[in-house]
Amino acid sequence: MKKLLSLFLVLALAFSLCVGVLADETTAAEPSDETAGELAGQIVILHTNDVHGAIDGYAKVAALKADYEAKGAEVLLFDAGDFIQGTTSVSLSQGATAVELMNLAGYDLVTLGNHEFDYGMDNLKTIFAKAEFGVVAANIKLNGAAAFDASKVFELADGTKLGVFGLATPETATKANPAKIKGVTFLAESELYACAEAQVKALTDAGCDYIICLGHLGIDNESEPNRSIDLLGKVSGIDVFIDGHSHSTLDEVKAATDGTGKVGDTLLTSTGTAAANVGVVTITKDGITVSSVDLSKYEGSVKAVADRAAAIKAEIDAEYGEVFAKTEADLNGERDPGNRTEETNLGDLIADALLWEVTKDGSLPVAKENVVAITNGGGIRASIAKGDITKNDINTVLPFGNTVAYVTVSGETLLEALEASTYCTPEAVGAFPQVAGIEFTIDTAKAYDQGDQYPNSTYYGPKSVNRVTITSVNGKDFDPKATYVVVTNDFTAAGGDTYYAFTTSANIVDTGVPMDEALMSYITTELKGVITAEKYGEPQGRITVKAPVFTDVVEGKWYYDAVMAAYEQELMNGVTANTFEPMTAMNRAMLVTMLYRLEGSPEVEGNVSEVFADCKDTAYYAKAVLWASQNNIVSGRGESAFAPLATMTRQEMAVILYNYSVFKGAAEVTEPELAYADADAVASWATAAVAYCGEAGLMTGVTDTEFAPAGSANRAMGATVLVRLVEAAA
Repeated sequence: MKKLLSLFLVLALAFSLCVGVLADETTAAEPSDETAGELAGQIVILHTNDVHGAIDGYAKVAALKADYEAKGAEVLLFDAGDFIQGTTSVSLSQGATAVELMNLAGYDLVTLGNHEFDYGMDNLKTIFAKAEFGVVAANIKLNGAAAFDASKVFELADGTKLGVFGLATPETATKANPAKIKGVTFLAESELYACAEAQVKALTDAGCDYIICLGHLGIDNESEPNRSIDLLGKVSGIDVFIDGHSHSTLDEVKAATDGTGKVGDTLLTSTGTAAANVGVVTITKDGITVSSVDLSKYEGSVKAVADRAAAIKAEIDAEYGEVFAKTEADLNGERDPGNRTEETNLGDLIADALLWEVTKDGSLPVAKENVVAITNGGGIRASIAKGDITKNDINTVLPFGNTVAYVTVSGETLLEALEASTYCTPEAVGAFPQVAGIEFTIDTAKAYDQGDQYPNSTYYGPKSVNRVTITSVNGKDFDPKATYVVVTNDFTAAGGDTYYAFTTSANIVDTGVPMDEALMSYITTELKGVITAEKYGEPQGRITVKAPVFTDVVEGKWYYDAVMAAYEQELMNGVTANTFEPMTAMNRAMLVTMLYRLEGSPEVEGNVSEVFADCKDTAYYAKAVLWASQNNIVSGRGESAFAPLATMTRQEMAVILYNYSVFKGAAEVTEPELAYADADAVASWATAAVAYCGEAGLMTGVTDTEFAPAGSANRAMGATVLVRLVEAAA
């Protein structure tokens, strides 16, 4: 029943909607005799996600809806969350203006993003009281009961029943201020999957012809295992999953699903962010397709919506548009790379402002030298270009209405907070700390030692601290037993993101001073209205992110120490500048070259090509193979071939290591005995070598009972045996 729409229909539809329709102030095109009714019988779901206050887009969205309706389609308009926060156009009203514009644009249904909770649950009740669209979120509970409708069934003109249920990201529990959502819980992981399965069953039992999930889960690695692609790997029966949260475009969704745009039988779609695109789900008797319309190329606009959006912006500009300062440098508010991955100059500025705000009066319970500032990078939402700065600019950078707070903690708690907030660095995470008064290093070569899950959180605390080292606090040595005051924002002080450790403080103080006001006061008072390039042109070196030598060799792997030792002793190099490829099979030339380096790369006479016809005299291994041949460490494959690039088997590795050991003075094995269950598979020419390598501790079996002689030897094995040779010779 559900087949893909024909290519002709897709092209015809796309062409018809790319044609400009702006003709007069009503702006949605009136259907001509040729276009009227051309989409009759089709169901079209238009959808947006992560609009984040880009309110100019709503007039175009409204026009697009009218355009499809004019062509005869039955149209529904959905949003997948994060529409009440982002720019001052919506954040100053705590989302009320977003709801007003979405009413005007003709939205039918929304689900909730994490940012819908930025201003608290009570605020949602207030603004949604005026919503002319439905709200669905099946996995949100308030004091154990359903907080919102789980689903909505649309009975369309042709009798089709469309069932839509909503899902919100469980990350909201820590991405929203925990103090503002007390009693609100979010089903996660297995409970989230079970919730979705229950919704599919309920809508199927209700006779729905199609089932849509309107979700705000996303596809970012940071959100695993609560991503849409995780859920769809567990739950079947959903025809289309309309997603948000990760700001992913349709092309990025396809890239994450091996080019198919599907997980199982479910189509997955998303539109990016800031109303750059509108998603289009088209349902016909031939099946379902997903596509998107680039609003920058779409000329339609509904005047009533555009006028109201312009009026909202004009009201804000009148109050917030006045220039109050200037910056001599571009201030970096980017996400990745940026405030979620590394220190930035804007992060430094904001952290300095927080520290200044709380310390300027000197009334803290510790000495000033023990006061630091930390703010989460995910709370920094925009950049500021070089030049004039308005209050509007500051509110766009800090749109959440957070206040300045501080917590009194031990050095150990401070260290835990830094370890937890950088658990996945260099991958982006909203918790990444921008700091003042403290210098620290993150060693990303070391694996995060994951401990227990924090209460009411999707994050896990560290079992031990091994990635973060605090270098200094205000120029003095860090003391884990000392008491520190951490100036932060009310979100992290309440345990937001990964900062649960702060909630253990016996002294948590919310100053009530809005962060944006603290920042503006710091700029005007302390910096005299000018953010200089000398002070803030570049990040100030407070955070060092120590990259691993090889991105694919992480501490904790069985081969880590050996690979790093082989590299540091210049016995092995990476395959590229930053990858080692530990699981890549070794060839015969690699091991010989490693042994040659171990011997100090002695001079040799002659040309390797005269010994082995398949070896080039200019190759990196030429001298090594010639040296090994002259010292009876290697022989060829056949009379005149060495096969330098051939994959080396484990028994060939054993033979070369054995011959090298004999060359170094080891006694030959005359009566070899093998205890492996697959001993009969070891070639007769390798039996003595395998026995020797086992006794000498150079090689072990792939299991306790099997050697796997014909298995390939990889680079990690090569590094391991090389280090064992070095240790044996010491």
